[in-house]
Amino acid sequence: MFSKSKINEPGPKTAENENAKSSDTSAPAAGTGSDYKASAPKAKPPASTLSADLLITGNLKTTGDIQVEGQVEGDIRAHLLTVGEGATVKGEVVADDVVINGRIIGRVRGLKVRLTSSARVEGDIIHKTIAIESGAHFEGSVQRQDDPLATGAKKMPTTAAPAATPAASTAAPAKSKS
Repeated sequence: MFSKSKINEPGPKTAENENAKSSDTSAPAAGTGSDYKASAPKAKPPASTLSADLLITGNLKTTGDIQVEGQVEGDIRAHLLTVGEGATVKGEVVADDVVINGRIIGRVRGLKVRLTSSARVEGDIIHKTIAIESGAHFEGSVQRQDDPLATGAKKMPTTAAPAATPAASTAAPAKSKS
């Protein structure tokens, strides 16, 4: 009731309406839209954790974060991938950020790749930036690329095609003779 009497007053209502109209015009667009959208990216879900007693056979793909503590036999694609000390991944790993504390058998592609002192990697690493701590074990090649996530997929078929052509021509007579 008290608020209705204030709204019905002609003096403040006119001043409030002008202020309210300018505020309301920008407030719903900026306040509701900006506040809502600004809070959505900040509310990041926690990483999906694959426990130590878990064995996964198959590929994993997410736009979020994954922390592997068990074993994965398959490829992994994620935003941030953390491989725990007791974890083993057999397959290709592709992520913006890769932190390796455990073992990976396969290719690693990432914008930022970090091998801690307990890391064991058997495979090639394609990266934009890399950090290898003292004590890390690594067998393979390291290649720096500006965009390892995109160009790695494009360069591999190009490299494989010329190598496959001589092998295919060699294999064709062998198949014909057999």
